[in-house]
Amino acid sequence: MATFKNGKIFLGTNATTFASAMNIQDGLVTHVGETSEVTDPDAIDLHGKTVLPGFIDPHTHPKYIADALHGVACTPPNVNSIKDMVAALKKSPAYGKDATTWIEGWGFDETKLAEHRSPNRDDLDAVSTTQPIFIYRSDCHSSVGNSRALELAGIDATTPNPVGGLIGHFADGRPNGYMKEVAATQLLITAKSSQSYNTDVQNMVNSSPHYLENGIVGIGELMGRFRPYDSMRLYQDAVYDGFKPKTAIYYVFDELMPGQVVTPTSDDQLRIAGIKLFMDGSISGQTAYNKQPYPSGQSGVLLADADKLKRAVWYATEHHLQLAVHAMGDAAVQLIIDITADLTPWLTDRPSIRIEHATLLSDEMLREINRARMNYALITQPIFFFAEDESYRQFLSASQFKNAYRINSMLNTTAMMALSSDAPCTPWAEPDSPFVAIYAAVTRKAANGDVVNLDEAITVPEAVLAYTNTAARAGGFTLNGQLQPKFAGDFVVLNEDIFSVPKEELKNVHVDQTWIGGTKVYQRS
Repeated sequence: MATFKNGKIFLGTNATTFASAMNIQDGLVTHVGETSEVTDPDAIDLHGKTVLPGFIDPHTHPKYIADALHGVACTPPNVNSIKDMVAALKKSPAYGKDATTWIEGWGFDETKLAEHRSPNRDDLDAVSTTQPIFIYRSDCHSSVGNSRALELAGIDATTPNPVGGLIGHFADGRPNGYMKEVAATQLLITAKSSQSYNTDVQNMVNSSPHYLENGIVGIGELMGRFRPYDSMRLYQDAVYDGFKPKTAIYYVFDELMPGQVVTPTSDDQLRIAGIKLFMDGSISGQTAYNKQPYPSGQSGVLLADADKLKRAVWYATEHHLQLAVHAMGDAAVQLIIDITADLTPWLTDRPSIRIEHATLLSDEMLREINRARMNYALITQPIFFFAEDESYRQFLSASQFKNAYRINSMLNTTAMMALSSDAPCTPWAEPDSPFVAIYAAVTRKAANGDVVNLDEAITVPEAVLAYTNTAARAGGFTLNGQLQPKFAGDFVVLNEDIFSVPKEELKNVHVDQTWIGGTKVYQRS
């Protein structure tokens, strides 16, 4: 048994309940209170520090993060132009290695680059023509590759666009390396991932400390795949080799083969939780499907129409899976509500349908969610308006912007509202820091100082609960999110009291220790 005393332990049951002592045995909490239930001479003294349940990030992309951690951050403040990007890529540890080693980067947003355009194959060829290069755009939907990457993917001037994606071209017809939306980007990912499965496993293992130092003990993998290999196999091998966070996998619905059956599993460490459907793209990429058009006159892209959404709902119902639907634009979210609001939920232990992002919500849409028979979760990401405020201001009208990331309004609906990161899919160097997200949700301040819809701010306890209790319940992490008997002994010890520091200091709070099952797995040096 492990005993902890003299702490400020936030139980995660509500906004106001704390304890001073906690006992953990066989990985589970057995007691919380003002004193321990047993006398333990070896009790760990927390010295008054604040303890939270371990964070749950229900919407993230661990495979992308594993790649990004050994890749180059193509984000401000260090990369502000394509010239900077080329220089940064030449400093990659992969640069100068053999022709099978990919040079990788992530996070560029053309609106933040001095050239006000995306990099292309010619730009990246200035880094290398012998090594393949792959860079994710900030939304992780689109990407760019150099000539060698295009060659390995078999992409030339005659390659047709994949359904739901677009291969960019120069005026002379040559592919320019820009792969718009997930379906096109997947062509490069498939070529990259086929190079070395063992490298992918090791990258996943190497990413484990990244989560632990952020206090993240559970994650939702929202891009589960069966090709070029099964994501479940990747995680099984990574867990065997030391990957620590508990993981729930959601397989991409569009990539299922005809007749393929996905069956949910229930192992606490690693499980199949559901399927993921893309309704649209991103605001910053002007591909989120909106009711009002962008300044370009386009309304974005609809990647799944009503019929495909109905097929996904049927599949999830038939196989007892949770359905996670990516929808940023208000027209995309509206279509989900129109099709599913009056359906009977098929899951009772968690929301049957998760609306991922739910970026733009009108008052009427919020009322429709309240009236719905369906049990929804709204999984949203304050890091987006924090890091991408300029794009949102540029591409949305004033009325649209007013409906962006209505976190307080979501919290007051009948749906579960959870915070998450969608990391690394935003142009910020720390895309999955819970403390940056909490800062944004509480202050509504963007990185550039702009205040975004201040009336949608929530309190610190509400934000913490949305990253622990509600995130766990919405994502099916049944033993996590709270510190009370029969829940997992997964918690974090903070360097400062997140409940009393000035709001401006929230983003500077950090984790001193992370514990999983009553065992310390991270200690800040």
